[in-house]
Amino acid sequence: QVQLVESGGGLVQAGGSLRLSCAASGRTSSTYVMGWFRQAPEKEREFVGLIWSSGSTYYKDSVSGRFTISRDNAKNTVYLQMDRLKPEDTAVYYCAASGREYGDYSLVAKYDYWGQGTQVTVSS
Repeated sequence: QVQLVESGGGLVQAGGSLRLSCAASGRTSSTYVMGWFRQAPEKEREFVGLIWSSGSTYYKDSVSGRFTISRDNAKNTVYLQMDRLKPEDTAVYYCAASGREYGDYSLVAKYDYWGQGTQVTVSS
């Protein structure tokens, strides 16, 4: 089992920045990929980006160049740095962990563990 706890959400003006944290505990050594997703009201949960255990990252096109995912292995924590935020980035943000070695990690179904989510609101 892996437990995930997000923090760092809040209200920010358009153009501003926020950094979300995802603290992992439990069997973290079994995790291949850590992903970030978001869900806006009345919309499907969507992929934002991910970081492999190697440290390589991959992002959804609309956030590439504005969002950065990093990890601190000593703290078992993954970060989502969000810059130049836009109102359309408003959503509940979730981190997730996948214990699967292969697959399409942009899919919700590929992740085994989820955090509780943290609200990000960007005002115009």
